Amino acid sequence: MVDTLRITLAQVNQSVGDIVGNARSMLAARDKAKGSDLIVFPELHLIGYPPEDLILKPALIERAAAELERLAEATAADGPAMLVGSVFVQDGALHNGVALLDQGRVAAIRFKHELPNYGTFDEVRLFQPGPLPEPIVFRGVMIGVPICEDIWHPDVCRHLADFGAEILICPNGSPYEIDKDTLRIDGVAKLRAVDTKLPLAYVNRVGGQDELVFDGASFVINGDGTLAVQLCDWEERIVETRWTRTAQGWRCDRGEVAKLADHPEDIYCAMVMALRDYVNRNKFPGVVLGLSGGIDSAICAAIAADALGPDRVWTVMLPSRFTSYDSLADAAECAQLIGCRYDTVSILPAVEAYTGMLAPVFDGRAPDLAEENLQSRIRGVTLMALSNKFGPMLLTTGNKSEMSVGYATIYGDMAGGYNPLKDAYKTTVFAISRWRNEHKPKIGLGREGPVMPDTIITKPPTAELRENQKDSDSLPPYDVLDAILLGLVEHEKSVAQVVSEGFDHATVARIERLLHLAEYKRRQAPPGVKLGSRNFGRDRRYPITHAFRSA
Repeated sequence: MVDTLRITLAQVNQSVGDIVGNARSMLAARDKAKGSDLIVFPELHLIGYPPEDLILKPALIERAAAELERLAEATAADGPAMLVGSVFVQDGALHNGVALLDQGRVAAIRFKHELPNYGTFDEVRLFQPGPLPEPIVFRGVMIGVPICEDIWHPDVCRHLADFGAEILICPNGSPYEIDKDTLRIDGVAKLRAVDTKLPLAYVNRVGGQDELVFDGASFVINGDGTLAVQLCDWEERIVETRWTRTAQGWRCDRGEVAKLADHPEDIYCAMVMALRDYVNRNKFPGVVLGLSGGIDSAICAAIAADALGPDRVWTVMLPSRFTSYDSLADAAECAQLIGCRYDTVSILPAVEAYTGMLAPVFDGRAPDLAEENLQSRIRGVTLMALSNKFGPMLLTTGNKSEMSVGYATIYGDMAGGYNPLKDAYKTTVFAISRWRNEHKPKIGLGREGPVMPDTIITKPPTAELRENQKDSDSLPPYDVLDAILLGLVEHEKSVAQVVSEGFDHATVARIERLLHLAEYKRRQAPPGVKLGSRNFGRDRRYPITHAFRSA
């Protein structure tokens, strides 16, 4: 029986499906933890999380099993044992589980008991729940291993405590949401630690995966509810923690207690990290985007520069006869501040060609939305041509307010491979733009200093598809619109409930109608990082065709 333990928390990135690469990175992390007794990796780290339907491929299961054996063999050499998350098959059923690899063998396996089946999670579709787990004996110490969702309910931790667990170690794949770090610690982990009187180590992954991003922010809570260790968010960390047996039980010594990113830096970092991993893992040389002189495209260019470096960002101004001098000047200054490539390609010849081509069919009809959207679609075609010719991925720049009510042109400004702002309301766009003009994110690769002229932030938003057009011609003020949408989208409130909060009935009913009508557009929109509790796509899955209205 030992009285001290050294446990390394590996808050690291992973690549879904790159089993060999993930294993290689785990062995590299183990080398850095040579003096530890145990190194702990996040949930499903060997295959990557979330694997979605890749998990149904027998070849992936076989490769994961073979690689796990190789990792186990590696633990015969000097260095810590490894607690590794992977997929396991038992009696023909798939399980999300962890394996303790020690002294050259797979010493123990435990399965996840609570399978989340809400929001972004659909593990019930893929895995079978394991039985209530019993502790693993490691160096004479009883260690309970609840996996991610297992600590969001009291039963698993209580069961482990009842069966003699002395320490709880929780591997996680917990995606970022606004205020999620507070919820994890105060709303979940402290409750489990105090309830069981056991210390709990929470190990979370970091990095982007399609529409999800993981912030890390791993920590250790002692059995009295005090915070012993807090790793930073948005960065990989391999940190050794020290544990001591006391008369009251095991306790983690106080170690690193990092300050987590405040709002809105956490939102900005989520966008940066998600875009970085999406572009790099899909092997794009960089990104291209239209720079209009408006705030959405300006902050997208800044996010891209912080994610990839300014030299991998190509911005293009695509003026029409409605583009103002101010927009031209603001776009050019924005690109100069960011330090990225900037070109101008006029769409006027294409607009004139289409106008002439369609004139016989449009004869007798006054110009309307069709002509406005034509400009947006010409811009989309132009940017996609640059993407095809030179290879960078096209970024789209529509925010969540616009995507909610359909204030976006399908096959126009919605065309592209990824949208950093997809889950960011317009008021959030203003907030992160002001913040980025005064701060550089800790994970940013872009320049210090402002990334856009103040005029971009202060001028009234406009699509500039007709003379003197303003967003306010078609939409309520964004602070009003976003508050209504927060009720309708995030909280699923009825029109009457939102109106009871002080909003105009006709306005709320109209916004609800637009929200439902735009579902077909959103279904065809590119992916974008999840920020809030109800993003379009993974969280909120509505039928395109339905007749329900709450008004």
